[in-house]
Amino acid sequence: MEAKVVLETEVGFVYRAFGLTIHSELRLPELLPADGDGDTPDVWIKLDPFLKSGFDGEAYDFVAESGHVTVKMPDAGVFRVQDGHTIIISPYTFADEGLIKLYALGTCCGILMLQRGIYPLHGSAVAIGGKAVAIVGQSGAGKSTLASALLERGCGLVSDDVIAVHIPENGSPPLASSAYPQQKLWQSSLEALGRSTDELSSIYGRESKFCVPVKDRFHSGPLPLAAIVELTGPGENAGEAACLRVGNLQCLPLLLRHTYRYQLLGRMQLLPWHFRQSAALATRLPLYSMARPAGEFSAPQMADCLLKTIAAGE
Repeated sequence: MEAKVVLETEVGFVYRAFGLTIHSELRLPELLPADGDGDTPDVWIKLDPFLKSGFDGEAYDFVAESGHVTVKMPDAGVFRVQDGHTIIISPYTFADEGLIKLYALGTCCGILMLQRGIYPLHGSAVAIGGKAVAIVGQSGAGKSTLASALLERGCGLVSDDVIAVHIPENGSPPLASSAYPQQKLWQSSLEALGRSTDELSSIYGRESKFCVPVKDRFHSGPLPLAAIVELTGPGENAGEAACLRVGNLQCLPLLLRHTYRYQLLGRMQLLPWHFRQSAALATRLPLYSMARPAGEFSAPQMADCLLKTIAAGE
């Protein structure tokens, strides 16, 4: 089969990610090319050398006003997400391109989803039996590692880091849109999974974390979201993994803490919207909690437990 070529226009490239058509002046080879059907892009990524000169915000302080959010990221530049359709990047001289793309595809896309009314979860999503399962948790909880173990069992990657969840107003099941065919995994996880890092690129500032292409295991296209699984820290005792249903009173706090950039909900005046969307999610699909067994590399065991739970529909 002939490989797809990225659709190049006079001023940029056209991609497809998070259920959106993206026209970008910055080349983003991580993303899949758009089909080239001539549709008007949903999102524009633009380069602006002047924005950084006129913005005096503090580093990492997200300034939300008049339909846009602007932030200064040290060593990268100033980023602005505007009205749910435009990402403006004003890079610093000699900024690392990998770092710029990391912020563009993570933080900026997460904010853009909030502006568009798309519910962004912080985690990995995998395709299991024709449906998506979201794996959420704090940084270092093992989300991508568990997703990778599931991929080794025949599942497909839907998204890594930011999960775009569309919640229909008519009560239909929520949908998880595919992102792009790449994971971010720590060297220790790769070694435990028996994989080499020789041909992988490390992430800027994290020499032991790598970008891992998964094109042969990527599910392109939206899937009904079947469940959300929260990973917690290691349990007190070593033992078998358990995937337990979360009680009703814990569902909304769980969804809040695992919403991507949830700290911005108040600044963006989105707390009422987020509450309604969270309630809709909690009533339409099950939420689970899973703690890692202590003292061992347990991703394979946890993957088997999760697959069993999803298959049983418990």
